[in-house]
Amino acid sequence: MGTEIKLKGDKVIEQIPSVKDKALRINLNENIYGTFAEIGAGQETVRHFFRSGGSSGTIAKAMSAYDKDFSDAVYGIEEDGRYVTESRLKKMLTFEGQLIEERLSREKHPNKMFFSYANTVATIDFAKQFKGHGWVGIRYQIEPDEDYNEIIIHIRFKETDVRLQQETLGILGVNLIYGAYYKYNDPKRLLRYLYDHLDKDQLEIDTINFSGPRFSEVDNRLMSLQLVKNGMTDAVMFNPDGKNILPAAILYKKNILAFRGSFRPVTKVNMDMYEKSLKMFLNENKVEVDNTLVIFEITLSNLRSDGEIDERDFMDRAELLCSLGQTVMISNFQEYYKVVEYFANYTKARMGLAMGVNNLVDIFDEKYYRHLSGGILEAFGKLFYRDMKVFLYPMMGENGEIITSDNLKVHPRMKELYKFFKFNGKVVDIVDYDPNILEVFSREVLNMISQGKPGWETMLPSGIAEIIKEHHLFGYDPSKLLKESN
Repeated sequence: MGTEIKLKGDKVIEQIPSVKDKALRINLNENIYGTFAEIGAGQETVRHFFRSGGSSGTIAKAMSAYDKDFSDAVYGIEEDGRYVTESRLKKMLTFEGQLIEERLSREKHPNKMFFSYANTVATIDFAKQFKGHGWVGIRYQIEPDEDYNEIIIHIRFKETDVRLQQETLGILGVNLIYGAYYKYNDPKRLLRYLYDHLDKDQLEIDTINFSGPRFSEVDNRLMSLQLVKNGMTDAVMFNPDGKNILPAAILYKKNILAFRGSFRPVTKVNMDMYEKSLKMFLNENKVEVDNTLVIFEITLSNLRSDGEIDERDFMDRAELLCSLGQTVMISNFQEYYKVVEYFANYTKARMGLAMGVNNLVDIFDEKYYRHLSGGILEAFGKLFYRDMKVFLYPMMGENGEIITSDNLKVHPRMKELYKFFKFNGKVVDIVDYDPNILEVFSREVLNMISQGKPGWETMLPSGIAEIIKEHHLFGYDPSKLLKESN
């Protein structure tokens, strides 16, 4: 047989192994050995391993605890009585992993790398109202004497047919197990390979967490950013501890007050806007502290400097907001109405957006809505359709005048539309703002930090300047300061 022909101009194509080849490669490795526990959609993942041949060396057992009482008897009862949850998945992974360790002696199997793969899934319901979602994970070893690693993801189905969802889940499971063993050294690519032989229209991955010795260097927030960047999901969220959280779980039935900004860095103005608008929001009908969530949202369209997303810069901003005790959302939404639409998927309660005058003027710019068949009216229908209010923070004009909802200027064609929303109480002014900080702008602070100019510290909330200096964020360089003062 002759050598392979290469032609001038040929491009290198990355060879994606078929689902069967992935399963077979794992089956043929005599040291990889574990259990499959699948609740909800059937034995979808393990089927690929059975079919590809040589599975007896890989599969210790496959189980499907379909009956809820059986499932509870094996894994215990969840406090909230639900089955498709992260805590249920973790119990499954741990329980099955311990079972293997107990039943197979290490002396007899010194080279075995044990794993437990599990998923707990709800496919589309009979009325086709809920498309279904699930938790999928693997707990596994790379060396026999090493501690376990874990990869856990949350998925949402986009297909509207149970059989298609089951097939999708099976392929995803094989991709995850294969990636866990053969791509663990490059988590970013591992993420992308989860979509091998799948399409973004079939499946959304909206949360991922890596843990264990092989992933000790992985920042899960950065992995979340990849999900949004790769178009695997529209938005991801972190809690104040900087941990990835599932948007659906935290937004469910809550009143939501959202702030959009670049927060580069977060300033006293941002925090004043937050404190004052929250006070107003909590005075609204049916809004209590314990059923209200405040979200600081950074949109990816704000993160692109020179078309590329500066990941480090993004992490710095998220970290500062988290250090102030805030919940952060990173989204792909360019327009405000999409943010509101997104929240509306999870809650029917009240919503507020806090923003500065210039942001509101932007919202009334038609150029953002040309792609909508209903133009700006469609966008505003989506934006103000629910009990949605805009809390407006004033701005200082060029001549030192204060610009509020009463004297801001929108495009002449939009004037009447704006009046309509203002008249109906959809736009309300934040009146007890701090007039001494109206001239604080993130951009200016950023320039001062990067040029080593003094005095920017006073423009930021307390504690923030110290974090910036300690971690050398936003180009902070103490050596520049020294040169200035000599």
